[in-house]
Amino acid sequence: MTPTALLRFALALGGAVACGGAAAQARTFELDPAQSWVQFEVQHFGTSTLRGRFGPLRGEVDLDVAARRGKVGVTIDLTSLDTGFKPLDSRLKEADLLDITAQPRAYFVAERFRFDGERLIEVRGEFTLRGVGVPLSLHAQRFSCLGGPGPGQRCGGDFVGELRRSEFGATFGLPFVADRVQLRLQVEAVAR
Repeated sequence: MTPTALLRFALALGGAVACGGAAAQARTFELDPAQSWVQFEVQHFGTSTLRGRFGPLRGEVDLDVAARRGKVGVTIDLTSLDTGFKPLDSRLKEADLLDITAQPRAYFVAERFRFDGERLIEVRGEFTLRGVGVPLSLHAQRFSCLGGPGPGQRCGGDFVGELRRSEFGATFGLPFVADRVQLRLQVEAVAR
């Protein structure tokens, strides 16, 4: 299970870019922990979909809209796992899956952004889980900003991505529990 709460932070970055006309210099946005979470979905025995979430996410984005560049850094606390069923949460935290005792955090860092005109459409970076880093692309579904440029401006939206848990050595239950993990992030960030 790959918590891609980091993707939410990338979404906040997307929102900042969407409001780019107003900001022509590098700015720093901090994730709002009350509004920044990552959900995951994985098929279970080819029947139902197992869902859970991690959060709140912590991190920040440095963004220079005019130059179309920036940096994203997000930390996900894996101990925050919540599927709605505590025995399942405990099982997913074990060494053959998330290995939370040895690696209690996951990370997403990115410096590659793709735009369609002024609109951010993708953030590409590296997601690290269980000490293993793999490339991850987060695709913006929507984002927007409220308030003018400057401290207090709020940007946010939704991103989606996909990982394979086997890339991190989390192979327990394959093939009965799918390898492919869908990530859905909601993020909001506030300019400093």
